[in-house]
Amino acid sequence: MGMPVVTITLAKGRSYEQKKQLTDEIAVTVKNVLGVPIERVTILVHELEKENISIGGSLLSEHK
Repeated sequence: MGMPVVTITLAKGRSYEQKKQLTDEIAVTVKNVLGVPIERVTILVHELEKENISIGGSLLSEHK
């Protein structure tokens, strides 16, 4: 059985505490659903500048 890897991509701006809570909760969920040791769960957080994300043809950096 392989090691589960979860990739999260989001806009920059979340606090350390928010990312910590998010990754903690995802790790526990992966452990519970897949039945793997939590030590085998890898989570990668990719943060993008808002100018590199477009929703509906509009860059997030254009929204205030």
